[in-house]
Amino acid sequence: MLTRRRLIASALATPFITTAAAAEDPLKVRELYQAKGRGLSDLAKASAGKRLTVEGFMAPPLKAESRFFVLTKMPMAVCPFCETEAEWPNDIVAVYTKRIVDVTPFNVKIVTSGVLELGAYKDPETGFLSMIRLTDASYG
Repeated sequence: MLTRRRLIASALATPFITTAAAAEDPLKVRELYQAKGRGLSDLAKASAGKRLTVEGFMAPPLKAESRFFVLTKMPMAVCPFCETEAEWPNDIVAVYTKRIVDVTPFNVKIVTSGVLELGAYKDPETGFLSMIRLTDASYG
């Protein structure tokens, strides 16, 4: 029987269940892009401004002591640097961290968590252009 007390208890527990499920099952980079074409997925569009957990591989940083790196769906020995919005690959995510990045070997899978931002952004320090990124991110 559904009582007011059970309804309130279940409503209060829902955010914890959702957070736990997200922590157990990180998204894959490819889930943020359309299966065909170069656009963003409906999931990415609906998740803009929300904290997401995404797994992938750290591409080698563009410079030492950087506060961002590129997360790729496959291991890459060199960083995929893009010059224009039209050339942005549909299999990477820029990740902006609070601290200087400790480089992880390019072939070791990592899990990142950050706030999803969409749209063109050019990093003022490096000139790196991103179309999709996680900000205020952590990884491990």
